[in-house]
Amino acid sequence: MLYIRSLAFNAAFYLNLIVQMILWTPFYFLAPRHLAWFVPKFWSRTELWLMRVLAGTRSEITGQENLPEGSYILAPKHQSFWDTIAFLSDIRDPLYILKRELRWIPFFGWYIMKMRMIPVDRGKRSRALKDVIARTRKEMHRNDRQLIIYPEGTRRPPGAEPAYKWGIVELYAELDLPVVPVAHQAGLWWPRRKFLRYPGTVHARYLPPIPPGLDKEEFHARLVAETEAACDQILVEAAAAPDAPPMPETARKRLAELGVTKSASA
Repeated sequence: MLYIRSLAFNAAFYLNLIVQMILWTPFYFLAPRHLAWFVPKFWSRTELWLMRVLAGTRSEITGQENLPEGSYILAPKHQSFWDTIAFLSDIRDPLYILKRELRWIPFFGWYIMKMRMIPVDRGKRSRALKDVIARTRKEMHRNDRQLIIYPEGTRRPPGAEPAYKWGIVELYAELDLPVVPVAHQAGLWWPRRKFLRYPGTVHARYLPPIPPGLDKEEFHARLVAETEAACDQILVEAAAAPDAPPMPETARKRLAELGVTKSASA
């Protein structure tokens, strides 16, 4: 049954994406940008609904009271495709820094350009970072937007040792905005590079914002410590749940370090 439900969800996920992208095209490209945001936000909600109905995986996000007014930086853990869509509904005018190659994908790239995302050339790192910071500052302050950036850059398995990049530190210092860490363990239910989608409830939490103006080292230390502590708590709660998903090796290792044993394996 797990395989059947996972297959049904995966098929429905991509079919829903393609159908909505085509059906909404006239409205999306003719509407003003602030109204056009309805389309990706509606799409994200329907995908989470399909995940609940077909895969039996619910999404529960708390801490919305910690989201500031105006511009800020949202810094989620990155474990799964889930965390690229789950927070859209809570963010008024999201801004992403994306690989420039994504703009070349038909339909998807056009959707990105409509929302004025920030493309980055990863082949020119130091020069690219300066350009990205300048363009991001202009876009955020002119339109009061919210930057979503994944501090670890790439998806990492649940419980893995943190590997936070320095890029978010530079953005924090240059943009002079609060940073809202986001803790979750979505990779337990929607694992990276795997077909299966496990039933249960994905819990995510917006943490209290880290105020602007801190020293770079202090900010980095707080971001890592506060995010990882909340992620550890969510991991322990997930392992103790009656419908706990299988734990990958990284999660079992981290649970052991926390003094918790869990026999389920990935």
